[in-house]
Amino acid sequence: VQLQASGGGLVQAGGSRRLSCAAPRTIFTIAAMGWYRQVPGNQRELVAIITSADTTDYADSVKGRFTISRDNAKNTVSLQMHSLKPEDTAVYYCNAIYRGVSYWGQGTLVTVSS
Repeated sequence: VQLQASGGGLVQAGGSRRLSCAAPRTIFTIAAMGWYRQVPGNQRELVAIITSADTTDYADSVKGRFTISRDNAKNTVSLQMHSLKPEDTAVYYCNAIYRGVSYWGQGTLVTVSS
């Protein structure tokens, strides 16, 4: 299963960025999709998750600033990030949980400058 993440880059503090992840249709329609992030030396942490029923959950640190959504027509999950902070700087990974198996994308770096 290949997940294609995109949208990372450099953004100033207070700015916005949108990440996208494409998944194969065979899994997208029933998979829970999520975004995680990791800073070197730290564990990978959950940022946001959305189920096939569009139920969402967010890390406390991003609530009110980030929005996860899925486009079933395009088999993509997006993470819209607003009011970015330097502490949001990390490699962001797309994740799919399909039939109890976790799949990961390649990661996309988001750097927030102060």
